[in-house]
Amino acid sequence: MDAQVLGEQIGRGIGRPAAIAIRPVLAALDLGTNNCRLLIARAQPGGFRVIDAFSRIVRLGEGLSRSDRLSERAMERTLAALRVCGAKIQRRGATAVRAVATEACRRAVNCDAFIELVGQETGITLEIISSVEEGRLALVGCSPLLDPNQPNALVFDIGGGSTEIMWLELPGPGQPPRLLDQISVRHGVVSLAEQYGGDQVDDDTYRAMVEAVREEIVPFEQRNGIRAAVDRGGVQLLGTSGTVTTLAGVNLGLERYERSLIDGSHLTIAHALAVTRHLIRLDFHQRAAHPCIGYERADLVIAGCAVLEAICRVWPFQRLRIADRGLREGILSDFVDRLLN
Repeated sequence: MDAQVLGEQIGRGIGRPAAIAIRPVLAALDLGTNNCRLLIARAQPGGFRVIDAFSRIVRLGEGLSRSDRLSERAMERTLAALRVCGAKIQRRGATAVRAVATEACRRAVNCDAFIELVGQETGITLEIISSVEEGRLALVGCSPLLDPNQPNALVFDIGGGSTEIMWLELPGPGQPPRLLDQISVRHGVVSLAEQYGGDQVDDDTYRAMVEAVREEIVPFEQRNGIRAAVDRGGVQLLGTSGTVTTLAGVNLGLERYERSLIDGSHLTIAHALAVTRHLIRLDFHQRAAHPCIGYERADLVIAGCAVLEAICRVWPFQRLRIADRGLREGILSDFVDRLLN
């Protein structure tokens, strides 16, 4: 996250200006299968103001699909990133900290030992959260981007080891969305890339990825009948993940990633699929050379595209709203809500 973004307020419109007399410092850490991300913010009337941030690709879940264990190299990379986070949290004097771990730690048989080591080495207490809580936090973080005038929404978060999909009812302006159903699909960018390959993906391999994800989504559609509502035009699609922000950046031809141009923007599904076809034709080094992708994501981006295409095969949306926010913002918003109530 660049300096100008650090200074912006990401609030939730809580209109009680005198509610926070003392503005505490809040920290939210999200340790996923692929990334380690930290936001530190100061609570203020209307929400919070980000004062520090950190993000690093650590690939904690590397090889997990084959062994069900966190590898020594992956844990070493992750510990190095968490040491930076711990130092930032301490330096900023955070008074409330929530550090959560998701799919990689849910699956790994040696995760308890890793979490103990993290506490010893960094002072950070990691909490392994369920896929339901992961989805809830992501939804809280990105829900300000939902249009309250549409009756329903489908929200998804493509992670490293899983993809969370939520089916929502929107009661109307000023009312929070109501969760109708939720699914955690055990396909994310890391797990798919390890199973099918990510450096060079041909058309047949890509189609196999899409179909594998689609098959897991279909039962969710069958029990909710979402497609009929999509066909009627009453459903909006909101995505939060590195995949959708990358697709938006590539589609805009950005020479460097700019959050202010991406967060809250819209991307037509036709353009998203066109970018996907373009990326499939490139080799690893050509994808890595794109400023919105880079070497650390070049072998994962096609897998993320396959997840998005599977979603759009099941539900024929015309456009997608992009959220460059999610779980960490959800944690911070939870903190602010507790301070106000």
